[in-house]
Amino acid sequence: MAVAAFKGLFNGECRGNKRMERKSSGKRRVFVQTETGCVLGIELDRSDNAHTVKRKLQLALNVPTEERSLIYGDAVLKNDLSTVRNDSPLLLQRNFMHRSSSTPCLSPTGKDLQQRDHSGPIEILVCSNHFSRTKKLVKEIVKAMKIGIDPIPVCGGLGGAYYFRNCQGENCAIVKPTDEEPYAPNNPKGFVGKALGQPGLKRSVRVGETGFREVAAYLLDYDNFANVPSTALVKVTHSIFNVNDGVNRNKQQERKEVSKIASMQQFIPHDFDASDHGTSSFPVAAVHRIGILDIRILNTDRHAGNLLVRKIDGDGGLGQVELFPIDHGLCLPENLEDPYFEWIHWPQASIPFTDDELEYISHLDPFRDSEMLRMELPMIREACLRVLIVCTVFLKEAATFGLCLAEIGEMMSREFRGLEEEPSELEFICIEARRLLEERNMLFDNVKAGENDFQFEIDCKEEKVDLTSNVENNLASHAYCRPLSGNIRNPLSKLDENIEEWTEDEENTVPPRLDDYAFAAHDWTPTVPRLSMSMKNVSIGEKSWRHEGAMQKSGYLAGTSSGNRSVNEQLPGSTSFVKLADMSEEEWVQYLENFRRLLYPAFSNRKSVSVGQRQRQRLGTSCQF
Repeated sequence: MAVAAFKGLFNGECRGNKRMERKSSGKRRVFVQTETGCVLGIELDRSDNAHTVKRKLQLALNVPTEERSLIYGDAVLKNDLSTVRNDSPLLLQRNFMHRSSSTPCLSPTGKDLQQRDHSGPIEILVCSNHFSRTKKLVKEIVKAMKIGIDPIPVCGGLGGAYYFRNCQGENCAIVKPTDEEPYAPNNPKGFVGKALGQPGLKRSVRVGETGFREVAAYLLDYDNFANVPSTALVKVTHSIFNVNDGVNRNKQQERKEVSKIASMQQFIPHDFDASDHGTSSFPVAAVHRIGILDIRILNTDRHAGNLLVRKIDGDGGLGQVELFPIDHGLCLPENLEDPYFEWIHWPQASIPFTDDELEYISHLDPFRDSEMLRMELPMIREACLRVLIVCTVFLKEAATFGLCLAEIGEMMSREFRGLEEEPSELEFICIEARRLLEERNMLFDNVKAGENDFQFEIDCKEEKVDLTSNVENNLASHAYCRPLSGNIRNPLSKLDENIEEWTEDEENTVPPRLDDYAFAAHDWTPTVPRLSMSMKNVSIGEKSWRHEGAMQKSGYLAGTSSGNRSVNEQLPGSTSFVKLADMSEEEWVQYLENFRRLLYPAFSNRKSVSVGQRQRQRLGTSCQF
């Protein structure tokens, strides 16, 4: 009933957040990955359950399975495996996780394994008609492998990556194993120390889960609007992959074939990346399209090094170019994070959207997108989908209101005041939406408790009217700006510390709820004055203090290619101001209604402040003459 109340907000429907269940008949195949990176393809029949799967894994790989659970996205599998789709990846994870990475990834060997895993050298996981281009790539690569053309490692970057080639010896795909990501057990560049499933470079992006995010970005790029290269999740078997067994690991002749789950992305021939040349000649349409995608998926790592540039004309100058966005492993975090949008200060981002772009945005349906991702990537977590929904709703409403790409990006980005990070305007809106939800829940709880039955119900209705009718007035007067002083950090830092604690043992600790540390707007008002929106006084295209702060917090200088980061340039963990995963279905629907109601006043304030800034800039310029 609650879901039905939210239908019709957009062209599509809100179909809820329950995962679609498919009763499978006959045999299915799954790919089970241990927390140290080993992968085994297993045939399932109707009699199989989690225990029998773990037993098969133990016999084949000689790995311990006691006190370990089979994980399928958010779900811990037990007796019923009917929801597991064919060719899905599963993760065997310890119930009591720790930070040790001393257990080596044992290469599958022996007749027992050969009898169980009959998959080819490259298998597309959860295959559908979205990956027709990848299927052609796989055929080319397998042909090349049969004639001795092996992949080659990519030298740059923090994680393991490999160029797979065609029969002509040309690079045609880049493969990134999930267990060779930064901090993962088999990282070939020394960045180890965590098991799969633990917090990674970004706290809300777990180790081993960047691969499916790469695929999600491709799937969400409808009609190749932003030019994301074809990407799929695959199981790959080859001896080139790295295994941190500590013995002769660098002797190529002693390497054994090992199977890994990885993202496979089409290799795009290009002339340079966006950090190699000035950005002023980049097409406005290309910048807008990439920016629209980045906003939808809350990309936390859009720097110049992961924008490939290819010349269209043949002359020696820059001329016309195409842009190709890559490296989307740090998108769709589990909580709202601070994004990093390289394009936010490019002049193209301050140009209004075209009619075609507005039409594309208007047809976006985050609920349909979520259902599609559940089907195509059943391992994706519900928290990621909620982030997708919030950000897409924000984009749609902002574009309808008339905000440009730069203004939308600014509202999503955090600022530093002193040495402390403050919530973005988007996060403040989310916090207020949560406060309204908690007030509503408290009112309903009191009604259920039977306090002052009849009279309280009347008061409750009157109060509810006040909450909804006065919200816009409150927003207009306070502008949802940052409070002065550091008081905001007290409850948030407490939330941040607790998140750090519960991620180490997720299966045995209940994660902290945001409402446990909620800081309501009405609690600040008597003691903490609010600032005008004019504090966001950044002119587009200028290299301001705020942009420099953004570069520092992102862990690398803008324009630095992702292939050249040093150990000192890692992305630090950031504060989680807003969590979305701890709400029930009914609460989530009400939260979205609150969120959407708060957007118009916030956009009005943003627009009025932008006009005021331009007027002051013009006045200041005229006074100089």
